[in-house]
Amino acid sequence: MHRAMQSLKLSSVLFVLCVLCRIICCHASDQERKIYIVYMGQIGENEESSSSTYHSSMLQDVVDSRFRGQSLIRSYGRSFNGFVAYLTHEEQEKLASKEEVVSIFPSKALQLQTTRSWDFMGLRENFHRNPTMESDTIVGVIDTGIWPESESFSDKGFSPPPKKWKGACKGGQNFTCNNSFKLSDESARDEEGHGSHTASTAAGNMVKDTSFYGIANGTTRGGVPLARIAAYKVCYPDLGCQSSDILAAFDDAIADGVDIITVSIGHSLPRTLDKDEVAIGSFHALQKGILVVQSAGNNGLSGITSVAPWIFTVAASITDRGIITNVVLGNGTSISGKSINAFDFKGKSFPLAYGQETSSGCTEPDAESCSTDCLDKTKVKDKVLLCNKDIGLAEAFRAGAVGAVLPLITSPSDVSFIVPIPISSLSLPHFHDIKGYFNSTKNHTVQILKSELVTNLNAPSIASFSSRGPNINFLNILKPDVTAPGVEILAAFSPLASPSENSKDKRSVKYSILSGTSMSCPHVAGAAAYVKSFHPDWSPSAIKSALMTTAWRMNATNDPYGEFSYGAGHIDPIKANDTGLVYEITAEDYIKYLCNSSYDASRLSKIIGRSIICPDKKSTSNDLNYPAMTFPFFPKGFESTQFSAQFKRTVTNVGSTNSTYKAITSTSLDYNITVTPSVLEFTALNKKQSFVLSINGKIEKMISASLEWSDGVHSTVRTPIVVYNRNYLI
Repeated sequence: MHRAMQSLKLSSVLFVLCVLCRIICCHASDQERKIYIVYMGQIGENEESSSSTYHSSMLQDVVDSRFRGQSLIRSYGRSFNGFVAYLTHEEQEKLASKEEVVSIFPSKALQLQTTRSWDFMGLRENFHRNPTMESDTIVGVIDTGIWPESESFSDKGFSPPPKKWKGACKGGQNFTCNNSFKLSDESARDEEGHGSHTASTAAGNMVKDTSFYGIANGTTRGGVPLARIAAYKVCYPDLGCQSSDILAAFDDAIADGVDIITVSIGHSLPRTLDKDEVAIGSFHALQKGILVVQSAGNNGLSGITSVAPWIFTVAASITDRGIITNVVLGNGTSISGKSINAFDFKGKSFPLAYGQETSSGCTEPDAESCSTDCLDKTKVKDKVLLCNKDIGLAEAFRAGAVGAVLPLITSPSDVSFIVPIPISSLSLPHFHDIKGYFNSTKNHTVQILKSELVTNLNAPSIASFSSRGPNINFLNILKPDVTAPGVEILAAFSPLASPSENSKDKRSVKYSILSGTSMSCPHVAGAAAYVKSFHPDWSPSAIKSALMTTAWRMNATNDPYGEFSYGAGHIDPIKANDTGLVYEITAEDYIKYLCNSSYDASRLSKIIGRSIICPDKKSTSNDLNYPAMTFPFFPKGFESTQFSAQFKRTVTNVGSTNSTYKAITSTSLDYNITVTPSVLEFTALNKKQSFVLSINGKIEKMISASLEWSDGVHSTVRTPIVVYNRNYLI
């Protein structure tokens, strides 16, 4: 089972790389790019001087040519004049000498902003909502339970639960349910923090001034803070997440009357439908009009495990806010790494220790790696350790070292984890630089700074740990479906759980920072609930279609796996709410698809739970009315190969009564696309129109194409088209 980042934390390994994107990877601390506020005083009579164009021109004079297009972050110009820019120390000194500049100072604003992920997707605190319907929406959370005393789950201002709620409060001893959340488990208190985190991400209240020891300070909230939460505890510290408990949770949730179910749980390998409890439970939910959202998994290139067509499968991506931990050497050099370090050295440096000088009698390689039980507590006291392997974290903590600097070997390079002592993980070149510094002087000292926020210029991009496709069980169903924020997310937590997942770390927190597809999953659940609050009559497939076909287009050139990394793209809840066309799929459509995918009637009857009769004549499996078109090609060899594929789809008008949509397709020398008809005219809501898309051309590895329907009024409806060579992607 993959929940939170358990599958990421190999032997308690943590951390990461030299600063991504925003900071130049170099040795001198004055070359680090930081966010500065450039204050230029009152707006003058010349309004042009307060424009972003003018501010950009000022930066042209001082910023390195490689970074000019990325330096300006934002301009002020409504109430006063100024701007925010990413600058090195040298560049800000040059800018400060300009006559129109009043002052320049480092920005601390990021620590005062909201917890960011919902703002990043455009769903801001003050954005338009439908309070009555949102309050009637119930999000079911199948996870580790919930911490009822958290402010994120307070029922202040909530009315009684909607009449459709049929569940009961079974939270156990000393547990009180309220109008914000309900429970259906006899011991639903969250002991691990994961369930509280996912529940508050999906539908938690707005809570101001939350942080992890001052890191990522802001307002935490869910996508639908007025919605109700039904928590179903299926995971336990010593037992894991049992299949029987998961199916029982689905059983209860469906009967209780929830509208959306979020499940940040899954297997390490894909299973056939008849052995996949989430696929089974979610099909029953589908038949009752309940959309099920599941995390894609944290297996990276090892493959995706959430494969059923009716499940909404979610990858994890990075937002524009990252967390770094700087290491300052005794010679003044500052190097950036990754971790979430809440400890503050308060300006004090400590001696570096490395190798046999720290050993309790181990071999030199084991001592240099900080292997288990190799460190002598008396030798590492008041010292920061250099460990050749990132698994040395646990041993450094056990031995009582002040902190440790580790190399990035097995851990993801794009995510920070909470550490139990001051730790920073560095890229291998930077780690070797620190070893070089250690060997260059006997007076080697180091200071590990408290973590700080930086801006990720490459956001959104897919996290390295996020499971990739293709879908090995259903080759022509695109998985994952979409991506959403899943890296370094601040949300509610259980005070009983260790924030670093180390049992010896006795800190107790109400809010914590986690990463994983477990965190991206409730973002999509919250977005789905937001859409449903405006369209309560929409089916699960309609909501899924709306979020897929309005997703942000991702750049396939930056990811060799393209749509197999991010699906249709990064969700945009606002645009999804304004879509004009949806792809509808009924339960019977899925059954027909399974019949066409080599599932016989007897086997399907066991999966579905009722008698199924498959038609004698099978149709093409490409024709499931999915909001993505995927074609696996099986060439005879590895050479460039000619292909041809056809897809039949039907869209339903949910926008304007009278509307005309025109087809726009991507173009390339490698393929040709035709759509028949290329214009769809509607004269009534809920009217359906069908079309056929044909694509042919030559393929080497993978083709990423698209079809867009636009009426010039509603959000463009974009359908990804993926053709892939099975000899390369298996």
